[in-house]
Amino acid sequence: MRKIYILGILLCTSTLFGQLKLKNAEKMFNQMSYVEASKLYEEYLESESNPSLKTITNIADTYYHLNDMRKALTWYQKLYDMQRQSLSDTYMLRYTQALRSVRDYDKANQITKEYLKNKGDNEQIKHFASNQKYLDSLSKRSPLYDLRNLEINSPNSDFGAAFFGNQLVYSSSKQGADSDSKIYSWNQQPFLGMYVTDRNISDGALINEQLFLKEINSSYHDATITFAPDLKTFYYTTNTLKGNRLKNDKKGTNNFQIIKAWIEGDKVVKTEKMFFNSLDYSVGHPCLSPDGKWLFFVSDMPGGYGETDIYVAEVFPDGKINTPVNVGPTINTIGREMFPFYSNGVLYFSSDGHYGFGGLDILESKHDGKNFSEPKNLGEPANSNKDDFAFIIDSESKFGYLSSNRDTGKGDDDIYYFTKKKPECFQIVQGKVISVKEKEGLSGATIKVFDAFGDLKNEIPTRPDGTFEFQLPCDHTYKINASKPEYSTQEKELTTLGKDGDIHKVDFELSKLEDFVVKDNGNEKIDINPIFFNYDKWDITPQAAAELDKVVYVLQNFPKVKIRIESHTDSRGKDLYNLKLSDNRAKSTQTYILSKGISSDRIESAVGFGETRLKNRCSNGVKCSEEEHYVNRRSDFIIVEK
Repeated sequence: MRKIYILGILLCTSTLFGQLKLKNAEKMFNQMSYVEASKLYEEYLESESNPSLKTITNIADTYYHLNDMRKALTWYQKLYDMQRQSLSDTYMLRYTQALRSVRDYDKANQITKEYLKNKGDNEQIKHFASNQKYLDSLSKRSPLYDLRNLEINSPNSDFGAAFFGNQLVYSSSKQGADSDSKIYSWNQQPFLGMYVTDRNISDGALINEQLFLKEINSSYHDATITFAPDLKTFYYTTNTLKGNRLKNDKKGTNNFQIIKAWIEGDKVVKTEKMFFNSLDYSVGHPCLSPDGKWLFFVSDMPGGYGETDIYVAEVFPDGKINTPVNVGPTINTIGREMFPFYSNGVLYFSSDGHYGFGGLDILESKHDGKNFSEPKNLGEPANSNKDDFAFIIDSESKFGYLSSNRDTGKGDDDIYYFTKKKPECFQIVQGKVISVKEKEGLSGATIKVFDAFGDLKNEIPTRPDGTFEFQLPCDHTYKINASKPEYSTQEKELTTLGKDGDIHKVDFELSKLEDFVVKDNGNEKIDINPIFFNYDKWDITPQAAAELDKVVYVLQNFPKVKIRIESHTDSRGKDLYNLKLSDNRAKSTQTYILSKGISSDRIESAVGFGETRLKNRCSNGVKCSEEEHYVNRRSDFIIVEK
């Protein structure tokens, strides 16, 4: 009895200890101290094998915020197993992003398709399919970007390079000169500061590093900067402060704000808070357009489309700023849109809400002065299965920098230098192969593409409905050939003039050989109308040419067909004369067919038989009508091979 009593006390103590661990873990989680929270959750799980839905969610989010996506996936998988299709949009996104982060793309795509189908969201289903097709096409093209990790990167977080004339300014949580630097509880790294460097033109290396403008470096985060064209003003992100202390919202959260600063020489002479800053939400990641007329930034302010959205505000000539507006749902999603950069009419940004490779992916969207185009993923290696962000590129689109926490890096976030190749231009060829007689699509027909030198460049089968699609490089001429066993072959020429993504329609109509054949006394003959020659002549008349072109068509479209030509006369006239006349007509017919480009080995023979093979009783001395004699005046094109 005493042992049972002691065991009960131990179990009770263990339960209380576990609940205390959970309470402390939740406290750290709510304070965004994710490193400490993860340790406490792990200790709690040592004594609790059946955590609540809330605890599972918090553990998953803890690892998500620490960018430990493999551990996050374990717990998002549990959430999905518990809730399935009732999982919220946000957590379905995080679950599939976690799958992508470990390169389980097949499962991520399957889950996404099932989720969209269950929602009945046909537009998103089409969008997802289109996006997957685009990502697949990227894998078939040569990468545009060549990346190189920089020596300047530290074991901590280094990211967010910004052009500053011939120099660059970037953000880092590397340990500064001050050994008493505060530690950010989110990731247990020092708070971010900004550094200015020179740039090595030959290899993009960042050199001669020093702290940027000590006057604006606080004891907390100072990061992500953008400069006006004259380099006399700039905008940057920092914590919301009151004096030298953090100023939090009602929930105890400290949000970010954007500060505008003025420079004279190498000193800051004035700073100003943006009027759209707020204690209740964050604004950050500012980016000025090259002409300084537009300020893009990121915020989680109310009324957005997702976790963080991109906004833009007009900057007037006197420096004042108009009311910011959300750039809209073409860019913003239910996820995170971050790190905008605008250059040459293109908005580059990072997102985990658009379908991609995993984590934050870098995308580009063209702006026509009014609307943004559908964002396009930059593909690998600019993007990876981890977070890729803070993309900047020079005005000539030849080189730039991006940041990433990919596995091959040196630390947490690293800065990569890249060079960009000239984009390849590809156009899309779409078409359908149908049967002439039935007007139905032909499945399994073969489409071959030959270049100007006659080299085979591509070969694909048609789909069950007879359609096909493939890509061709721009500014070249091709011959496209459609064929199918027992059907004709058709060839068309295509020149891919135009711009990347242009669509060409090329359709084919194929016939069966049997559609052009009649049987006569055990022979298969090409079915044409009788050929008429002028009296005592063997010249090809227009009427004869029209019929012979049908023979040429068969030979052109059925490359395996070989024929023999037989010409006949009626019995009127002398036998020898008729024999010679018919032979001349046979040879004349052969010459016409060969003149159309048909190889001579396709015609086995061309012989005249005169009146030796009459089809009726109308031989010499027999009185017959003109119609009866007409039957015997004929040319036959007999198929000897097919």
